[in-house]
Amino acid sequence: MTPNTIPPITEDDIANYLANTPDFFVRHASLLGTVQLTSPHGSRAVSLQERQAELLRDKIKGLEQKAVEMIRHGNENSAIADKLQRWTTELLLTRDPRELPWVVVREIASQFQVPQVAVKVWGVSPEFAGEPYAQGASEDVMAFAASLTLPYCGGNPGLEAAQWLDDPKAVASLALIPLRSVAEPQAFGLLVLASNDEQRFAADMGTSFLERIGELTSAALSRLRPEF
Repeated sequence: MTPNTIPPITEDDIANYLANTPDFFVRHASLLGTVQLTSPHGSRAVSLQERQAELLRDKIKGLEQKAVEMIRHGNENSAIADKLQRWTTELLLTRDPRELPWVVVREIASQFQVPQVAVKVWGVSPEFAGEPYAQGASEDVMAFAASLTLPYCGGNPGLEAAQWLDDPKAVASLALIPLRSVAEPQAFGLLVLASNDEQRFAADMGTSFLERIGELTSAALSRLRPEF
């Protein structure tokens, strides 16, 4: 740059000046009515004030949509909490431990609209050993349940546990939930939830809620165990 040469003013220079001179439009208020901008809702020109109003309307609309989503999610969470409470209440009201697995299956199917549900437990007290839910789990299934640190969710690759369901051929997705007591990490059962919708129990879904179901089921069915 040669002496006495003034560099050209750039758009950034103008933007910085306006940002750092908030009283500019106070001193030049008439400019606000003459500045014309292109509307985002068409090719027509609008005033700066109208453009600002459009930006505010768009922002408000976005906030309203977020509020609607928050309300919807809140309502869904409340509905799920109500269903979980009703299911848990049924477990607590069941006096005969022998009936608990049937109550688990029936109420999950009813409260959460799961088309097919099954459960198997092993290592139960002798008085429960003859029940259908205490029979039919192979060593492979027991080992598989023991290997699960989280519920398995995904398709139906012909797993043995799927054969416990009434109509395994209709199953498109499964959730397999290991049952464990608090005092013993070794699995003592497996809860099976199944749907003909392949997205109901997709492999990439979150499992936090299924884990809670597993914990409550485990606590209830611990009454079938010798150490209870």
